[in-house]
Amino acid sequence: MTTLMTVLGIVVFVVGLLFSIAWHELGHLSTAKMFGIRVPQYMVGFGPTVFSRKKGDTEYGLKAVPLGGYIRMIGMFPPGEDGKISARSTSPWRGMIEDARSAAYEELRPGDETRMFYTRKPWKRVIVMFAGPFMNLVLAVVIFLGVMMSFGVNTQTTTVSAVSDCVVAASSQTDKCAKGDKDSPAKAAGLRPKDKIVAFDGRRIGDWSTLQKDIRKTTGPATITVLRDGERLTLHADLISNQVQKYDGKGAPIKGQYVTAGFLGFTPATGVVQQSFGQSVDRMGDMVQSGVESLVALPGKIPDLWNAAFDGGERKADSPMGVVGAARVGGEVFNLDIPPSQQIATMLFLVAGFNLSLFLFNMLPLLPLDGGHIAGALWESVRRAVAKVFRRPDPGPFDVAKLMPVAYVVAGIFVCFTLLVLIADVVNPVRLT
Repeated sequence: MTTLMTVLGIVVFVVGLLFSIAWHELGHLSTAKMFGIRVPQYMVGFGPTVFSRKKGDTEYGLKAVPLGGYIRMIGMFPPGEDGKISARSTSPWRGMIEDARSAAYEELRPGDETRMFYTRKPWKRVIVMFAGPFMNLVLAVVIFLGVMMSFGVNTQTTTVSAVSDCVVAASSQTDKCAKGDKDSPAKAAGLRPKDKIVAFDGRRIGDWSTLQKDIRKTTGPATITVLRDGERLTLHADLISNQVQKYDGKGAPIKGQYVTAGFLGFTPATGVVQQSFGQSVDRMGDMVQSGVESLVALPGKIPDLWNAAFDGGERKADSPMGVVGAARVGGEVFNLDIPPSQQIATMLFLVAGFNLSLFLFNMLPLLPLDGGHIAGALWESVRRAVAKVFRRPDPGPFDVAKLMPVAYVVAGIFVCFTLLVLIADVVNPVRLT
């Protein structure tokens, strides 16, 4: 049964991956056609073609290796000195092996002179190249918000899990009470495990974050309204100042840092809680910020990744994962000892996270990524604007093809990094707990 569920999880993730890729390329395809650019191919996957069908100017198909996708657009680069024009793939991997100018010259047909990508205004080219990553961002936002508002997320609640017997500083090496220690205010007030706090000092409470802030800014007498076995009770506590854990702006504990604040003395229970739209948007913002920070920190994680792959080092929870590693995690999701609804929610979060990463990664202003083509179009727009202001001749289209040597170097680095992640995913994978 375990093997079956693992296989099912992997299959579900791969289907989600293929849909995400197809959705990305659909953004490029739809906007390219909207601006009258001829698109000979729309393909999901690489390698041998499994299925294809031609409709209008475009061949739509599915290939054997589900690790990417691409569309081909006529005239991705302006003509070179030899006057030739090429079609280029939006995929960085396929772009590595295509010649920058000659491969698609043979694809040109009479009338294509007005249907080439490079002939469109820079703002139109920006839209075409941005549309792919933007589709991934839209999909990530829809999934994240949908899951948080419907399934909910595992978070701390206002229900009491445990009550502290005495007052102990957060920096203390033990939570055991010594002789002479005072009872915690929560214990003295009669607070019990499973009590749900619904109001603090007469103020209605709906989430743990609000309750924690109210407790920390309070010293002295306070009323606590709880639900206990369906009955509403009002308890009276006398809060004191104590050393407590310090948290960052996202609510995560800062290791080794403490503050002096109001202290009640209980541990909140965790549970799956549906989020409001506002709460979901806040969490989504935190995810985007974390994604950007992770992308910036990526080079610094290479040594740990190398040690995990070749020296038996620890594979950290925030270690980069590739498609194989993510598929493996997808296989583990359906074996977690959690309700089926949460298994589905976790799988959706995994797919949404992949889409968010795809958006951020593709927006890097480097060829052969979409962000590199966007940067080229923006630079062309700036050059032409400057020439117009100073009444100079129009410099013409910016020849992105001249940057292909840099693109090959960047692509080579990506390939090496991908291979390193693949090896680590196989020999020392990230595991769910």
